Amino acid sequence: MYVADSRANADPSAAGTRGSTGVTDAADAPSAAADTGIAGTRDAPGTTARVSAAIAPTVFALGAVSLITDVSSEMVTAVLPLYLVTGLGLSPLGFGLLDGIYNGFSALVRLAGGHLADRGGGRHKWIAGLGYGVSALCKPLLLLAHTLTPIGLILAADRTGKGLRTAPRDALISLSSTPENRGRAFGVHRAMDTAGALLGPLVAFLILRATVDGYDAVFTVSFCVAVIGVLVLVLFVPGSSSTTAPRTEKAVRERAVEDERGGDERGVGARTVGGKAVDEKTADGKAVRPTLRAAFALLARRDLRRVTVCALLLGLATVSDSFVYLLLQRRLGVPDRWFALLPLGTAAAFLLLAVPLGRFADRVGRWRVFLGGHGALLTAYALLLTSWHGTALPYAVLLLHGAFYAATDGVLMAVASESVPERLRSSGLALVQTGQAAARFVCSLGFGAAWTLWGDRTALTASAVALAVCAVFAFTLRPGRPVLEPAS
Repeated sequence: MYVADSRANADPSAAGTRGSTGVTDAADAPSAAADTGIAGTRDAPGTTARVSAAIAPTVFALGAVSLITDVSSEMVTAVLPLYLVTGLGLSPLGFGLLDGIYNGFSALVRLAGGHLADRGGGRHKWIAGLGYGVSALCKPLLLLAHTLTPIGLILAADRTGKGLRTAPRDALISLSSTPENRGRAFGVHRAMDTAGALLGPLVAFLILRATVDGYDAVFTVSFCVAVIGVLVLVLFVPGSSSTTAPRTEKAVRERAVEDERGGDERGVGARTVGGKAVDEKTADGKAVRPTLRAAFALLARRDLRRVTVCALLLGLATVSDSFVYLLLQRRLGVPDRWFALLPLGTAAAFLLLAVPLGRFADRVGRWRVFLGGHGALLTAYALLLTSWHGTALPYAVLLLHGAFYAATDGVLMAVASESVPERLRSSGLALVQTGQAAARFVCSLGFGAAWTLWGDRTALTASAVALAVCAVFAFTLRPGRPVLEPAS
């Protein structure tokens, strides 16, 4: 079993001076000790490169939770479009409304989840656990709902759970990673998460093939798997107090620069002065508390504001996965029984590319990779709009669709982390996620309405044009890169 708190094996001497940077921070002593237990003996000669490249056990533990939970959620996601459109006879507009709720309702509670995690003094694990638990309880309720209104309420509750857990979970990943390997850490987590997304549709497909009441069986099994995910979180994921990332000399300098950027004029976060942390006090000597006002004040930071605006604009032109699969089914005449397998293509590409693209983003620039992912999505739209009906079409579209997620999902969180202080990490990431989720909610409604009024081809053409325009704007508005101070 994974030991949640490894500080018992720490070297007390690690709490003092760190390397040659001159950064001495008694307040960080516990986390520095925890670093030794997580990443190995940090003071041994020749271990700097190994420590900086290490992925914290917290990331792997959270990845396991996400893997199991995604098996559950993707079982439902894989059959939901067909269940609603074919089984219940919803129009594209009605499905667009439910799909918008499913993908965008979490925008209303993500900031609340991030704020609760920060305000609780590091309750990231337990707020995330609450979110996982709410989503798990919604799965069996789908067995009782057969009309638009109750299904919409259940999906809204399910997405409320997702909204509560996403920002605290990503904050744990960010705080468990060094600035130099953060893209890789998010890539590892997203790869494990996507392994669940790969298995979920496959399990749903097998259940549909093996049972008479296939949809009811899928919802029941999904609930059982979700409960296992919650148990793994409780038993194996440590609290945020023991997740601080291993710090090399370079990492310490980068962390100081991250906290210094944007300042602390309004008392909204941490910073360092003369190599010492002063994140516990504001200018007038009062203790800093993570509040909603402080969270929104983070938007005064230019880079975080730019990242949030770009995520929102690009989200407005990002057609939901369910619509992409429905478009593919219509183009190729895929039989209903094979529909649940379409998400496997996206998940497989995401799984294979998440870690390589995360590492690539750390080397060449995360914003470039993020925009490149939207270029892949735009290419997928173009393929769906062509008259090509070859057998390679679904493979090409799903590969590009998975590459889009691999280059954007975790990479965006790594980009945003550079502009958010540790004390408000969960709230800051929630701001970006809220803007993106709200935009995708609007996109689902708009796409469903356009499909109903003018047809799927016109709706997709409009989305492709909007995505191209927003991508060009995001390129010109890209956030700056942190400037590292030389070692003393």
